[in-house]
Amino acid sequence: MQVLLTTLLVKLAVMSAAATIVVRFRRFRQFLIFEHRQGRDRLMFALSLGFLLSAGVIVRLALGYQAADLTLEGAFLAGLIDGPYLGVIIGLLVGLPPLANGEIIAPMFAVGCGFAGALLRELCPKEAIWHFSPFVFTSLPRRVWHMLRTVQVDWQVVLLLAPVGLELIRLGLGARWNAHHRLFYLGPGSPWMAAPASPWTFVWVLLATVFCVATPIKIWNNARIEHRLQEQEKLLLAARIEALANQINPHFLFNTLTSISSLIRTQPETARMLINKLSGLLRRLLRATDHFVTLREELEAIDEYLAIEVVRFGPQLKVVKQISPDTLDVIVPSMLLQPLVENSIKHGLSRKVGGGQITIRSRMRDTHAMIEVHDDGHGMTEDRLENAFGRGIGLSNVNERLRTIYGAPYSVKLTSTPGEGTCASVEIPELAIPERVIA
Repeated sequence: MQVLLTTLLVKLAVMSAAATIVVRFRRFRQFLIFEHRQGRDRLMFALSLGFLLSAGVIVRLALGYQAADLTLEGAFLAGLIDGPYLGVIIGLLVGLPPLANGEIIAPMFAVGCGFAGALLRELCPKEAIWHFSPFVFTSLPRRVWHMLRTVQVDWQVVLLLAPVGLELIRLGLGARWNAHHRLFYLGPGSPWMAAPASPWTFVWVLLATVFCVATPIKIWNNARIEHRLQEQEKLLLAARIEALANQINPHFLFNTLTSISSLIRTQPETARMLINKLSGLLRRLLRATDHFVTLREELEAIDEYLAIEVVRFGPQLKVVKQISPDTLDVIVPSMLLQPLVENSIKHGLSRKVGGGQITIRSRMRDTHAMIEVHDDGHGMTEDRLENAFGRGIGLSNVNERLRTIYGAPYSVKLTSTPGEGTCASVEIPELAIPERVIA
């Protein structure tokens, strides 16, 4: 009995290891996720799982290592996951090698297990298969009573009873042809495992079969859930970035239209020029569906925006760029600089008497691109600096976008000296460039 229990535990460990190995492959995970599968994917599934299961049967035949033989569980799983074709292929792959040892019943039994899994797949809801747990037996009395009381099929009970029934058939066939070694099985009277006949022997063998079927399903379902969560996180991130970007564009548009409306009567030609430049900037924004652009593209968009602002404020507004060439191809969130420059003009230079200057700098530091927007305006006191992100839409949205894309440590950092100006700086991790998210 001790040898039998050890063998059954190792058998469960081998099945768990095989399920974990195959789920590491990207194509296998895609096979599990999508119900409509191509022939190439099915062939990959058959070869990957069938190779491991056949190797276990060969190890059992060559070395006499009984725990590696997973004929019943593997063929049944293949049919349950994909249908009769895969069940038959896996059944043949694991059933043909034992013929060399005179086990003539093995191919028919393995193919039959594949067909049994396929039949259950056709009858059972697909999600019920993935919800099958190795611990269903703990609530078996309650489930059976509920089935009898409501006259409804509990598919978890059916999924539990199917491998149990197949194991009982194998035990019966094995005992019938015991003298001729026509079928491999573990249990009382088995020539490969001389365990004493007792009710507990049957219990342990049946439990091991159920666990060897349910454990891979649980492992593969966890991979399916993990993939779905990753996809949902990507979609949520894209939706959140798009929502934040869409808040920035109307904010800028509203401010520019307000300026144009104030110039229509007093300076119609200037208003006309502003409209032309605004239309050019809007065409660029409408053409660009990427949420991420290179710094070079972002600076080109800023040039169009600053052309509008220079018209509004006149030659007293000066713009200086100190851009390091090695930063031009760094990927940055789109519409990153415009709110920072707008904040400098609106809060730093608009109330300043005389000329004002905005300096845009970029440089590489270690693996990060450092971008700064500095103005020589009035600056801000400590109280205003602390509440800067709560005063307007543009600055707070840029800050939130950086935190959403790159994580909490990345945000807009403001430093200011009253009477000297304000500097807004952002840090973009070059080695953590996000994927280009298309709207």
